[in-house]
Amino acid sequence: MTDNLASFPGGLVLDGQKKRSTQTPIRQTPLAKKLILPLQQHIGEASEPIVKVGDKVLKGQKIARAEGHVSVYLHAPSSGTITAIDEQPIPHPSGLSALCITLETDGEDRWIERQQVDDFTRLSQHEIRQIIREAGIVGLGGAGFPSYIKLNPGVHHHVETLILNGVECEPYITCDDMLMRERSEGILDGIEIMIYALRTKNCIIAIEDNKPEAIAAIELELPKRPKLKNTKVVAIPTRYPAGSEKQLIEVLTGKQVPSGGLTVDLGIVCHNIGTSYAIGRAIKHGEPLISRIVTVTGTDVKHAGNFETLFGTPMDELLAFCETKRHPGEPFILGGPMMGYNLSGDHLPVTKTANCILVGVDNAAPITKPLPCIRCGDCASVCPVGLLPQQLYWHARAKDLEKTQQYNLFDCIECGCCSYVCPSKIPLVHYFRFAKTETMNQQQETLKADNARIRHENRLERQTLEKTEKEQRQRQRKAALAATKAAKEKEKMLEQQHTDNQEN
Repeated sequence: MTDNLASFPGGLVLDGQKKRSTQTPIRQTPLAKKLILPLQQHIGEASEPIVKVGDKVLKGQKIARAEGHVSVYLHAPSSGTITAIDEQPIPHPSGLSALCITLETDGEDRWIERQQVDDFTRLSQHEIRQIIREAGIVGLGGAGFPSYIKLNPGVHHHVETLILNGVECEPYITCDDMLMRERSEGILDGIEIMIYALRTKNCIIAIEDNKPEAIAAIELELPKRPKLKNTKVVAIPTRYPAGSEKQLIEVLTGKQVPSGGLTVDLGIVCHNIGTSYAIGRAIKHGEPLISRIVTVTGTDVKHAGNFETLFGTPMDELLAFCETKRHPGEPFILGGPMMGYNLSGDHLPVTKTANCILVGVDNAAPITKPLPCIRCGDCASVCPVGLLPQQLYWHARAKDLEKTQQYNLFDCIECGCCSYVCPSKIPLVHYFRFAKTETMNQQQETLKADNARIRHENRLERQTLEKTEKEQRQRQRKAALAATKAAKEKEKMLEQQHTDNQEN
């Protein structure tokens, strides 16, 4: 299936800018005195606090429970005292605040008692998924979708292939690259567990061909794993955005995920390299997800590299540890230059989806005022999904949301290729995000209106039924009264007749 690699339309060959952050091993970020932990760190419902202010907690202890199906638990990254549960600024393009738990660390970094699993095959697939959920593990390569859900394909799907995404195609980001170089054994631990949970045998570890050290590290470890005899490493061409799930599947298999469809519809499940490592630590070592590798790089970072950082660590402390020369108020990018976004505040906490911090690197978004569209078509030629960004732009700008959906707006992966090549510097992706948000808001309003209409119609129907039943009961009572009255009159008439007969 992978001997002859396929391709996807469009895409870009970008300057990787990765060497700067791969010259030193992964380092540990110092323990912060205060950790700020947003309850919303993944797609789905925010976690629900199970601690209160003043509680003392240990490292790895649950401090918030999963709320709803698409949700996971949250844990204390270190030991200390809960000092606040309130609204605080979070790392988000909107700049809004959200409910957070503040933990003042005690410097002892004391762990809870950890439950290690020596032989995970003694557990059921459901038990495996439950441990992963309770360990707070979400996808560490993208938006943070709860990992346990992707390990439950359901009775209607059979997973033929597990794909481990080690592509990391966006410039500057190297956290997965360094993780593969230094911790390949832990990554393969997670792969063994996921293969067992999915009841599949085939696995592909996809890595871009510009990462020879990572490829060598994984290939060196693979022969030691008899359980992974049907697992192989595939080096794919370096082209952005090959790391996007649908594009990666098309490269490896030649199959396209249909519009609005899921990868599991093709019998494929994808997970990130970092996610695999986290799953291995959770099952084999009893460690919940309380930290991640973060790339810190850019022209203003003196000691660029990759840092294992506890969640909740203020970004300014991480930047200071790297001796970052950043002016007060100077924005920096969270994520990569293509899909990341600018943040102005540096007291924001590191979260589960914070894979990279860039300082001294311009974002792909244009700074100058955009020029009119010249209809050159460059945006369409680089779109990896085969969309027509120009048409989407016109309809999004005109707020013709129905037309944007006709042009498959929600198939856009927001990779930024169209904005990058636009000679007029039009922030195309911004328009698409706006149109998506407006469409979802309209759909929610329509749903609310429909629900209100249904409730109103149900109320009218209920009132009509009640009125009909009431009228029927009244008729029945009247009929019963009339029958009783007639019976009494008949009885009275019979008595009168009896009396008259006696007198005669």
